[in-house]
Amino acid sequence: MKAAFLTAPQANAKAPLTIGEVPKPEPGPGQVLLRVRACGVCRTDLHIVEGDLPEILPKVIPGHQIVGDVVEGGGREFPNGARVGVSWMGGTDGSCWYCKHGMENLCDAPTFTGYSVNGGYAEYAVARRDFVFPLPSNLDDLHAAPLLCAGIIGFRSLRVAGVERGERVGLFGFGSSASLAIDVLHTWGCSVYVSTRGASHQALAKSRRATWVGGEADKPPVELDRAVTFAPSGDVVIAALKSLRKGGVLAINAIHLDRIPEFDYDHLLWGERQIRSVANMTRQDAKDFLKLAAEIEVDPKVTVFKLDQANDALAAVKSDRIDGSAVIIP
Repeated sequence: MKAAFLTAPQANAKAPLTIGEVPKPEPGPGQVLLRVRACGVCRTDLHIVEGDLPEILPKVIPGHQIVGDVVEGGGREFPNGARVGVSWMGGTDGSCWYCKHGMENLCDAPTFTGYSVNGGYAEYAVARRDFVFPLPSNLDDLHAAPLLCAGIIGFRSLRVAGVERGERVGLFGFGSSASLAIDVLHTWGCSVYVSTRGASHQALAKSRRATWVGGEADKPPVELDRAVTFAPSGDVVIAALKSLRKGGVLAINAIHLDRIPEFDYDHLLWGERQIRSVANMTRQDAKDFLKLAAEIEVDPKVTVFKLDQANDALAAVKSDRIDGSAVIIP
């Protein structure tokens, strides 16, 4: 089959992925074989190909926002032809303390799609049958793909931040994940304040009915109850923290962060403000979000790339050249 694969992480390389032929995967016990219909491009993919995350496999096919048709191994639950989605969490051990206590996102021995196992930048992919999700029929392939990580992890970030209905919520950075989270916040009756760089991202936030939109260094005009950062920058964490009321909560949505600068405890953290990190997602997060996304008809902005253009898709995400989400079509 045709695939885009990584043989060695390369920071700032123009074409880190090789496009070529690789053996078509064979499903093992408990796995399904999928014909890939679409695969979203995530900033985590960029961290993998640039070496920000430690190398696990000597050769890997990235991609963990997979929409595919079941070809083999789906059993009664997923008959051949069923359309399903695959996300970042590709499996857990089910036996560690975290799995037994309802925190499978923190599993001691997880499998990560497109990182510790091959992903969806390819014509076919395999996945654990108990970690694939049926997709609502009113979400087409292009618009379902970004929901499978950007959407789910944004939804989990709101949960980690403890967002309640009607609150004032800040989104710091407005890429794919934030542009989906804002739809959920509107459904919950929240006022949304967006701080982000780039005129196009600011325009997208305005088009998504943000209450207020400012630059990345601009402070929202009101104190926030909750905030979520989406940029892998410690400076953004400080900007968000400065915007919180006493007792407010900041959730950091990033698998990799450059660093958090030294800051003044008395004026920024004191007053029972909290900083929480967001780690992965659970299957329940996925099910809850996909159900909600279908109900409220989440409509992500999408830019399409062919499989041959996988390196261009990564470059577009890195440089913020596109608004919303990038999706690869094999």
